[in-house]
Amino acid sequence: MQRGMQTLFSHGNVLKAAVLRHVRLASPVMRPLAVRLESTSAARMEEHGFESTTISDIMKSKGKSADGSWLWCTTEDTVYDAVKSMTQHNVGALVVVKPEGDKSIAGIITERDYLRKIIVQGRSSKSTKVGDIMTEENKLITVTPQTKVLKAMQLMTDNRIRHIPVIDDSGMLGMVSIGDVVRAVVSEHREELNRLNAYIQGGY
Repeated sequence: MQRGMQTLFSHGNVLKAAVLRHVRLASPVMRPLAVRLESTSAARMEEHGFESTTISDIMKSKGKSADGSWLWCTTEDTVYDAVKSMTQHNVGALVVVKPEGDKSIAGIITERDYLRKIIVQGRSSKSTKVGDIMTEENKLITVTPQTKVLKAMQLMTDNRIRHIPVIDDSGMLGMVSIGDVVRAVVSEHREELNRLNAYIQGGY
């Protein structure tokens, strides 16, 4: 019995050595194949476009369009009326347009403008015009519909702003908030995690 076990172990060691020798010989050939498969899978994942969400995607999800659905006031409106409109529509900023009627953008007024330039300075919101405290058009930081969401987030973070107008060659299209951008980034990362899980489990 003992001699049989020794023979079995001896054959086992020979088999093990043969397998290891085969793997060492095969690995230089198999390695490029593995690299090619990995590159192909990575390329397939790249087609999905990580961090590919744009401002246009956010506007579509919110129903924003170029038909003037964004909220606005004019430079001649009182700050009181502007803040009242913000409160009624539960928004933190309004696009300011010129009163001539062509709705060309003149600037933006935000809750922060109201706090810093009216409340803190003790001015009257009913006698102060929006044009007196707004951020003027030439100082506006804007994005286009093609701007990537992460780029918009960087702009808003770097400049400490919570709302950013969306414009193109035709003019004002809408406005997105930091909340819109954060939700889009979270959603995009969740989808990317799902794609990575599918890749790991062989779904690609």
